[in-house]
Amino acid sequence: QVQLVESGGGLVQAGGSLRLSCAASGRTFSNYAMGWFRQAPGKEREFVAAISWSGTGTYYAASVKGRFTISRDNAKNTVYLQMNSLKPEDTAVYYCNADDTIASLSRGGKYDYWGQGTQVTVSS
Repeated sequence: QVQLVESGGGLVQAGGSLRLSCAASGRTFSNYAMGWFRQAPGKEREFVAAISWSGTGTYYAASVKGRFTISRDNAKNTVYLQMNSLKPEDTAVYYCNADDTIASLSRGGKYDYWGQGTQVTVSS
């Protein structure tokens, strides 16, 4: 089992930046690929970005590619999401999750390790 706690959300103006963090505990963090997802009001949760267990591989949704950067620090059991050039349509609750591969995360993930999420609100 993996426990995940997201933080770093907030209110920011369009064009601004935020850095989200996801702290993991439980099973060995470095064994897992990690991903970020988001859910806007009235919409289904969607994939945002994923990173391999080693940090050498990353994959992004088309809507955030070039603006968001995912990274991880295995010594701190933490994965990050640097969000730049934020848009009002990025407003959502952001969640992280763990899985065996980036591919599995990009399909929605098969493990139910979701944290409580962190709210990101981008004003126009």
